[in-house]
Amino acid sequence: MARRKKPDAKAERLREHGVLNRRPADVTDELFRDSDFFDAQDLVQVRYEMLRRTRSEGRPVSEAAARFGVSRPTYYKVSADFEREGLPGLLPRKRGPKAGYKLTDDVLDELQRALDEDPSLHVSAVVDLAREQLGVPVHRRTVERALERRKKKRR
Repeated sequence: MARRKKPDAKAERLREHGVLNRRPADVTDELFRDSDFFDAQDLVQVRYEMLRRTRSEGRPVSEAAARFGVSRPTYYKVSADFEREGLPGLLPRKRGPKAGYKLTDDVLDELQRALDEDPSLHVSAVVDLAREQLGVPVHRRTVERALERRKKKRR
């Protein structure tokens, strides 16, 4: 029976904050080999040192990317984020859409106006209105949630 490793407190803190490098073994740079300060598990530190290597020391991008366990496109994305935002640009972001794109404020205003004019309207009628008059095909539940969020914001 294999023994479980004792959880690393620093790794747990990094995971909680969303900055745990999931592939620390891919970081082969000499700074991260035998150092108490440099930690390959700290994604922000790894990204910062990768950028520093190319900018301050003039190392080639392909070499730095390989030593820090990322692809060249990832290097360029991290570099652009850092240029634009500074240190916060080194933090990882959630992937995927961040907000709805069909139910804009204008569409919701129109749907709310229809409901205000005729409170007896069923949600399915509002969905039909969105599709036929506004050209926005949406699911009934999406409309219900959006209108509920709007009510909560107004309170």
